Amino acid sequence: MTIKADHRHLYLQVIDRLKSDIEAGIFKENEKLPSEFELSKSLGVSRATLREALRLLEEENVIVRRHGVGTFVNPKPLFTSGIEHLSSISSMIEAAGMEPGSRFLKATEHVPSEEDLKRFQCDGDDKILTIERVRTADGEPVVYCIDRLPASFLPTDFVEKKEVSLFSALEQSGKIHVAYAVTYIDPVGYHEQASPILNCGRETALLVLKQLHYDDHDQVVLYSKNYFRADKFSFHVVRKRV
Repeated sequence: MTIKADHRHLYLQVIDRLKSDIEAGIFKENEKLPSEFELSKSLGVSRATLREALRLLEEENVIVRRHGVGTFVNPKPLFTSGIEHLSSISSMIEAAGMEPGSRFLKATEHVPSEEDLKRFQCDGDDKILTIERVRTADGEPVVYCIDRLPASFLPTDFVEKKEVSLFSALEQSGKIHVAYAVTYIDPVGYHEQASPILNCGRETALLVLKQLHYDDHDQVVLYSKNYFRADKFSFHVVRKRV
């Protein structure tokens, strides 16, 4: 297992070796790695070199270091997607060869807040609908969704149907077409509301996508706050030089 010298920095060789060992199943998902002393000895490198490699592997989300506990192999995300294209959660799950599903939690109707009035450009007499659902993959909860929009944008029987796609329901009348979204991504740790719903322990991080969905007239028609399990989903962006 000892690292052999080549023209590259030692820490890069350590990274490649550890990734290779994880791919080969020598170190399995969620398994604790040997101690720094044991790893550095078996690889034939200094602990400083090993620590730099582990730091970069943690940045890549290959491993996770838990203070006072140890270093663990992160499971590979089942679902990965570029966020340049506005695709549904269902399509991401289907692309991974799994069956998408949805569990309706609740829907509440209320008067618009000051933020709602600015966001949706609605009147004070309008009602705002907040819908909470859990998206599943082969029956396992993977995303907790909170959607907020003017109730008048949806068919009156939407809540009763429950299983209907929100985008499809929005566009059912032909008056609204979701053209694009502005997305903000925040990593969070344990979340008192979302984590239990997604069957996550305190060690499982979440990715929160806050999205403002706009129609063809640049009006916000839907605000979504989706909690994704970070051990199941990864997102990437293609950036072009200008």
